[in-house]
Amino acid sequence: MTMATTSTAHFLTLIVLLQTYIMYGDANRWLAIFNINALGLASIDNPDTCERLPGLVNKQVSVCKRNLEVMDSVSLGASLAIHECQNQFANRRWNCTTVLTGPVFGRVLENGTREAAFVHAISAAGVAHSVTRSCSSGDLQKCGCDRTVAGASNDGFMWSGCSDNIAFGVLFSKTFVDAREKKGKVPLNRQLMNLHNNEAGRRAIETNMRIECKCHGVSGSCEMKTCWKAMPNFKEVGMMLKEKFDGATEVQQRRIGSRRQLVPVNPTFKPHTVNDLVYLTPSPDFCEYDLGVGSMGTHGRECNRTSKAIDGCELLCCGRGHNTHVETVVERCSCKFHWCCYVK
Repeated sequence: MTMATTSTAHFLTLIVLLQTYIMYGDANRWLAIFNINALGLASIDNPDTCERLPGLVNKQVSVCKRNLEVMDSVSLGASLAIHECQNQFANRRWNCTTVLTGPVFGRVLENGTREAAFVHAISAAGVAHSVTRSCSSGDLQKCGCDRTVAGASNDGFMWSGCSDNIAFGVLFSKTFVDAREKKGKVPLNRQLMNLHNNEAGRRAIETNMRIECKCHGVSGSCEMKTCWKAMPNFKEVGMMLKEKFDGATEVQQRRIGSRRQLVPVNPTFKPHTVNDLVYLTPSPDFCEYDLGVGSMGTHGRECNRTSKAIDGCELLCCGRGHNTHVETVVERCSCKFHWCCYVK
């Protein structure tokens, strides 16, 4: 028997469609290429295709034309980012809902909020992760394994195998994803914020590269050990960035010397680092449907009646109350009789 609890009003689930080519303010409109099949494309294998892709600025189109073989990995990276965003925010008021037309996440990214910070970070990380994985898999002619990791290590093992070429993935992500911020039409404070969070997303991978090893020897002994560097899986990256989201720093633009920089709004707070997320504007409560701020509201969402956390009915339903529905489910549970004498 399962019990589902929902808030009282109707909720419309919106599915992403990619039939839009109108200019929007969202700096992550390029995420719409996450599903190139919706554009009637099996892959991006023609320079003319780059101009048909939704949401790309001129520099991104130029990067696309020069790197056709990499663009399928970019599409996969966008898909990774959207999926992981929805995974990490599944139980929050804003749950990374994608919208029917316009930018993938609607207008929620236009106001410099924590949510915008997270999406920029996870998007840049998604492209870096996907491109790097394609390098290691031998799918790209432009790159392969990281050949700088070789020889004997100081810890007594040999570097061997295929180390993930994170340097190439990060460089491509920086070239492609950051291009929109550098085209001059984004307000400077937003530009500084977005570029900072893009870099924080990529660094979540770079600073958490791990060493994986394989033992060699008779009967499974470890007489010799070879190791290589590998990326964390993308779910781990999402979890790390979600922690950065929870501890993000509110900042403002200020001239320091000859440069414009982002500094904490509250001067008593510890300054943020290059690994942290920053935001400019406090988030709305996301309780009610309001496209002006990119909120889909929480009407009709499932909540946890026994939880006092953000997924609990009191917080998720914003005090509107909730209805409880009881549903009986009959299913095969793969029971097995063990001799003698019990069923597991």
